[in-house]
Amino acid sequence: MTEDHELDSWREQWSSIARPSSELQRQVQKKIRAQDRSFWLGNLLALTILAGMLIFVVYQLHHYTSRLEKGGAMGACVLVFVAVVCRLWFLRGTWRAETQSTRAFVELWRRRALSQIRRLQIAIYLAIGWLAFCAVLAAANWATIRLDLVAHPAGGLILTVIIGVTLPVIWFWGMWLRRRKLAELNEVTKILEEMEPIND
Repeated sequence: MTEDHELDSWREQWSSIARPSSELQRQVQKKIRAQDRSFWLGNLLALTILAGMLIFVVYQLHHYTSRLEKGGAMGACVLVFVAVVCRLWFLRGTWRAETQSTRAFVELWRRRALSQIRRLQIAIYLAIGWLAFCAVLAAANWATIRLDLVAHPAGGLILTVIIGVTLPVIWFWGMWLRRRKLAELNEVTKILEEMEPIND
């Protein structure tokens, strides 16, 4: 009789706890489905870019091009490879939800937002470090680079234009995406806080 009474008490306690609203469940499921699509497309795009950069470097090394172009291609390949490795490192624990509950999906949503914010932060430091490394390398090999620039002025001009255009675009896009992900993190944190009394 004591065990039955404890079991009945436990059932009453859990039945009195409100479950997340159906609207919240639909919102979370819709968000996770959209994230899953972008998640897999992002991973596929990262692998495609890495493969493309490897093909480009092999092409540059096997065809007659200036040392400047070869160095730029190899530097870009190394940068993309490091970025892909960092991406995979930060994606740990964000592949799928631990359970099929609404809270597990909300926690997955939060982990993915945190992962994207961390990746953006490391990308900024990685880009600054890469630029500093390229500047030091260019200064150390300026005599050879200057000869290449004189012999192939078009290649140096194209490389300068590409760097001058893409870096500001990537910077402003990264800052915009970071603000958006911080707002998303605040949103999902509020949802978790609202769900906290439900699960306590």
